Amino acid sequence: MRRVYFFALLTCFLGWPILAQVEITSATLGDLQPRAIGPAVMSGRIAALAVSPSDTTQIYVGAAGGGVWRSNDGGASFEPIFDEHTQSIGALALDPSNGRVIWVGTGEPWVRNSVGVGDGIYRSSDGGRSFQHMGLEDSERIAQIIVHPADSDTVWVAAMGPLWSAGGQRGVYKTADGGKTWEQVLAGSDTTGAADLIIDRQNPDVLYASLWDFRRTAYSFHSGGPGSGLYKSVDGGQNWTLLDNGLPEGELGRISLALAPSRPNRLYAIVESEESALYRSDDAGASWERADDSSNVIMRPFYFGEILVDPQDYRRVYRPAYTLTISSDAGESFEGAGNVGVHPDHHAYWVNPDDPRHQLTATDGGLYRSLDRGRSWVFLANLPVSQFYQVRYDMQDPYWVYGGLQDNGSWRGPSDARGGVGNHMWQNLGGGDGFHVWPDPSDPQAVYWESQGGNVQRLDIEVGDSQSIRPFATGEDVEELRFNWNTPIHIGASSQALYTGAQYLFRSSDQGRSWQRISPDLTSDDPEKQRQAQSGGLTIDNTTAENHCTIYTISESPLDPAIIWTGSDDGRVHVTRDGGQNWNDVTANIQDLPEAAWVSSVHASPHAAGRVYAAFDNHRSGDRALYLYRSDDFGLTWSSLAQDSVQGFGRVLRDDPVNPDLLFAGTESGLFISLDGGGHWAALQGLPAVSVRDVAIHPRDHDLVMATHGRGIYILDDLTPLRHLNTQAVMAEAALLPSRPVQLSSGFDTRQRFQAGNWNGQGRGEMAVIAYHLRKRHILGDLKVEIFDGDGNLVITLPGGKRKGLNRVQWAMRGEAPQVAQSPTLEAVPALGPLVAEGTYKIRLTKGKNTYEGDLQLILPDEFPFTPQQRRQRRDLISTLYEMQDDLAYLAQAVASLKEEAQARMSEAESSDALTGRLENLVEELDRLQGQLVVSRKVQGISGEEQLREKVVGLYANVNFYNGPPTQSQIDRSQALAQEVAQRREDLESLFEQDLPALNQALESAGFQALTLLSRQAYEESKR
Repeated sequence: MRRVYFFALLTCFLGWPILAQVEITSATLGDLQPRAIGPAVMSGRIAALAVSPSDTTQIYVGAAGGGVWRSNDGGASFEPIFDEHTQSIGALALDPSNGRVIWVGTGEPWVRNSVGVGDGIYRSSDGGRSFQHMGLEDSERIAQIIVHPADSDTVWVAAMGPLWSAGGQRGVYKTADGGKTWEQVLAGSDTTGAADLIIDRQNPDVLYASLWDFRRTAYSFHSGGPGSGLYKSVDGGQNWTLLDNGLPEGELGRISLALAPSRPNRLYAIVESEESALYRSDDAGASWERADDSSNVIMRPFYFGEILVDPQDYRRVYRPAYTLTISSDAGESFEGAGNVGVHPDHHAYWVNPDDPRHQLTATDGGLYRSLDRGRSWVFLANLPVSQFYQVRYDMQDPYWVYGGLQDNGSWRGPSDARGGVGNHMWQNLGGGDGFHVWPDPSDPQAVYWESQGGNVQRLDIEVGDSQSIRPFATGEDVEELRFNWNTPIHIGASSQALYTGAQYLFRSSDQGRSWQRISPDLTSDDPEKQRQAQSGGLTIDNTTAENHCTIYTISESPLDPAIIWTGSDDGRVHVTRDGGQNWNDVTANIQDLPEAAWVSSVHASPHAAGRVYAAFDNHRSGDRALYLYRSDDFGLTWSSLAQDSVQGFGRVLRDDPVNPDLLFAGTESGLFISLDGGGHWAALQGLPAVSVRDVAIHPRDHDLVMATHGRGIYILDDLTPLRHLNTQAVMAEAALLPSRPVQLSSGFDTRQRFQAGNWNGQGRGEMAVIAYHLRKRHILGDLKVEIFDGDGNLVITLPGGKRKGLNRVQWAMRGEAPQVAQSPTLEAVPALGPLVAEGTYKIRLTKGKNTYEGDLQLILPDEFPFTPQQRRQRRDLISTLYEMQDDLAYLAQAVASLKEEAQARMSEAESSDALTGRLENLVEELDRLQGQLVVSRKVQGISGEEQLREKVVGLYANVNFYNGPPTQSQIDRSQALAQEVAQRREDLESLFEQDLPALNQALESAGFQALTLLSRQAYEESKR
């Protein structure tokens, strides 16, 4: 047997040398599984809804950045069904002829500055278990999908096309073969796409479509142009007619459409123009008349494009926009309804065609249900699709996670909790669009948070007061400050100084009460990119979302507070090495980087003063290439770390604070990990293909915390194994990897909670993790993990994972569960072995004929309240009760076995009345003894009956489930039960020694086999 000692693997990490590149894949990372902690208490933007026409309890939700979710119980619970694909969803459609066919159009159509990007249309033919890509990959965003009411192969799609560039697939597309091929049946210009599409289901040849001329840049948005218009087809989309009779003259913008199911000639259209309004047609679009133009009806047409007619009342019109307003007079007037407690910004709406009281609305804050026609709503707090921008942590135990959410304020929540991280555990810190949130490491009461446009605040988290600490232009600053929509906050790792940025960098040493400007303008200061007051096109929309030429990212070196890096939204990277007195623009040194590419993150490395990592995002110019760079000489030269294996454009790039070769890249399509300094990358498979906007690494717990823009916060627990997954470990047949010290449980949470309908984030679990890497999948021979205590005693044997790559085996830090006497009742069955003591445990991985050894350290929590003597007292009593259960199990098995033999002899000796009678007496005596040991009567439900087995097991559970010392009553009870067990043992031995010899002699004389008593040795062997 070859034994490989674990300490030999550690020697290669002394000094963390730069390792030879090793090619890794997602298989190398094996079963790394991050856990989602939510939250769902505020959810996130929902872009699309679909409800089964045959079963309204089946709901499909398309999130702006969180994929597709399905409910089969009317919204009581949801499950994700689209995790492997693009998470930005634009449209959903269910086949009316086949309930198992689901169409998904990717790319959100509510085109604000922060939207994701789609890659075409998908189809599922098995109810959502799997999806197939069906083309239109250059559409970028799909606004609507319509399936023919009677022909599953005929489908129409409204493709909006690219938001950030011209070209792509735009207009209305049709397939007649279930998506195998597509024909463009209505085209616009290279900046015009289809924004809406509806069908007359009573006459499926009649369709209406709106085309929209639009464009967004990093610093502006324009809605409206010569390509916009309203069209109708009466031949299934093959030919189209412009509808403009009665509509506004001049350029139009986005047009939203609705048809009255109960009167198909009645149409409604919200038309963006110089004087936007709702228009109504009573002749199937041949002519239009102007109706209402109230603020909610015409508000932000690029963002609110939904209008709906009650399926049974053609005069009742729903306008979900900033709020919900309803018309009961065919659009002549609207009034607010049911907006109390409902998050604003509605994007999708559904009314039950058979019962219009039943409605759903989807907003920036999640999904709501009404059962009274929209007068009141219930929030469905079970969709964890929140959209984080940045993430930070504190040093509490467990630590708290901090971050800001798209249109949902700033929040914090625990990284771990018994039973999972519940919605009720999350705490709101501030409102607006939330971005950066930083707890002050030197003041546990202070938290800094920021909402759109530089509204930086300092919150006293205990009192609840929040003070604006935004810097202003003063003195020689003649121009107003320019703040990004997502203004950065940064606290220096070494200086503890507070930073924020406009076009200048500001630093504060007194919690934002005063600021020092420490830089010149660190942007291009391009006046052409500073016309936010004109942004919006036909409808001016200046919310600071298009603010430009601003600092976007800040990083102070952990090694030297005088070294500070900044990156701007217009592509400038600057560094100072003297605390801000002098600045160098190093942008021109970065080769193959497009001009003005947005600097999405700069990160000063903790390993070398001159080392910095930067991620650039140029998708706002229509360029979705990956730009990841590293410099080791303060930006004088740069090397690209981009590889084809990394999908999506770059959002964030970080190195691990312990292993300099371990890198993490968050992109629009997930998280990617490099083990060799960026030479090779692999996707973290346990994460959906979601946009990862930021990552942080906890310095104490060694967790990787990820801010996703669509699926909330994910945590990859304990990077220690990854830090040691070097070339030698990957190439070895097997390598046991170290893990961080693990805290033992401090007890069981017995509090009762009933939270039906709420979503719970996944807790860390009270588990130690043993990690190892296999070069190939293990097929033949043993593969097991054995754990030994400090004295070399075997504590437990666990089955090992056999997959190629990284494997993780969980251990509950408990020994083997005790043997329990068999009984027909399930009452008082112990589920857990005893909790082990703190200390260092030896881990032995056995793979075939080879073994690999390492150590695992178990520690007590800092707040553990019990003394070593109290813990010993508890362990001693648990050990006594553990052995008592084993004794009982043996006695019960011995009695049952002897009883079974006696009953068999009764059948064999039926002709001998004398023998049968003596055997019957023995069986009766064994029945009596068995009834004292265990509950032998099978019952339905809970009988409440207890015998010796139930009493011992119950006492063991009570002592085992509490980590403190036992009570005196428990100790006394144990002693009494021990006497009872001893008495039952004497009863059995007496029976065997006094009654059986004579009976066995009679049996043997009559030619029958003697009765035997199960020995303790035979019992132990049977257990093995």
